[in-house]
Amino acid sequence: MLSSSFFQRSDANGDGRLSNAELDRIPRLKDRAAGADKNGDGFITFAEFRAYLIAGAMPKPVPTPAPRSTEKLSAGDHSRTITVGDFQRRYRTYISAKYDAAKPTPIVIVYHGGGGNPESMIRLTGMNAKADEAGFIVVYPFGSGLDPERMLTFNGGECCGYAMQRKIDDVAFTRALLDDLATVANVDANRVFATGLSNGGIMAHRVASELPDRIAAIAPVGGPLMMEAPNNKRPVSVMHFHGTADEYAPFKGGFGKGFGGNKGVTDFRSVGHTIQGWIKANGCKPESEITALPDKVADEMKSTRKTWSGGKEGCEVVLIEIAGGGHTWPGMKPTVAQLGPSTMDFSANDLMCEFFQKHPLKP
Repeated sequence: MLSSSFFQRSDANGDGRLSNAELDRIPRLKDRAAGADKNGDGFITFAEFRAYLIAGAMPKPVPTPAPRSTEKLSAGDHSRTITVGDFQRRYRTYISAKYDAAKPTPIVIVYHGGGGNPESMIRLTGMNAKADEAGFIVVYPFGSGLDPERMLTFNGGECCGYAMQRKIDDVAFTRALLDDLATVANVDANRVFATGLSNGGIMAHRVASELPDRIAAIAPVGGPLMMEAPNNKRPVSVMHFHGTADEYAPFKGGFGKGFGGNKGVTDFRSVGHTIQGWIKANGCKPESEITALPDKVADEMKSTRKTWSGGKEGCEVVLIEIAGGGHTWPGMKPTVAQLGPSTMDFSANDLMCEFFQKHPLKP
C-alpha cells in the first residue's frame, strides 16, 4: 500500500499532487498510477491514487456471472474461478489418484495464513500427500489483498488485515466454493471439513460458527476463535492445535510479534477463550480428559491432548497443546525459521484426519 509519507517524498514541489514530470522520475510508481487520474486534470492526488489502488486490489467485479467449466475433475491439480456476489474469487483443488468419481468423497478445506497463498500452504502443510494416502479432496482458497497472488488474508471476524478491513465475505465465498466444487466432483456433503494456520485457522473457526450446515468438523492450527462466541446452530466438533511458545498468535492472547519483528497489529483472543467458547456452544462436559502424547523426538517439546466430550450429537472439543511449540504445523518442518519450532512428535495431518473420520455431519 502506498503510504502518505512516500507520496509526500515523491511530490517534489509539495503541492499535494503528482505531475507527469514527478511520476517520470519513478517509473514503477508511474506504472502503478496509470489510470488513477479520475478527473483528467493531469495530476494525481493522494486520495485519487489510494482509492485507485484499493479498487484495483479488491476481488474483480463482474457484470455478469463468470462462465466456468462444468467438465468433471480428474486426479491432479486444478484452479477454479467463481462469482461471489459482484466479485470473482479463486480456489485451487487437489484430487488424489485414489479418487473414484462414482463414490462421494470427503473434502478438506485448507485456508492459508495471513500474508500467504495456496502455494505456500501446500508446501507448509504437506496436505496433498495426506490426501494421496487417505483419498480425500483438498481445497485451497485464495484470500484477498492488494496483490492477487501474495500477502492475502481472510475475514475471520476480528482478523485479519485487508479482508477484515474491507469486510470481504469469506463465509459466502466458502459456501459458493462448495457449491461449485459439487458440480465438478462427487462430493460427500456430510464430510466437509476445514483447517488452516493462523489467519487460516481463524477462518476455519468462523466457517464452523456460520456454516454449520456445511462444515462437519474443524481442526485449526495456531489461529484462535476471533469472535465473542460461536454462533453455530448445530454442534461442530473442534480439534485445535496451538503451541505455548507461539509468538505470533500468543497462547494466552494479546498482541504478538509482527512479521517485521515489531509488535503485531492484532489483539488475539486466547486459546482458553476459544476452547471454552466451543465447549459451551457444543454442550460438552466441563471437565476434560487429559492424555500425554508420545514424546518421540528429542526436540524439547511435549504435547498434551485435552478432550471435552459428551457434547450434543456426540460432538467433542479437543485441544492439542504443544509445550514449547511455535507458530507452526506439527509434523512439518517450518518453511520460515522465524515462525519458531515445530514438533515432530506427531503429525497434525494424521490427528486431524482421524478426528474428521469420527465426526461426519449428522443427517
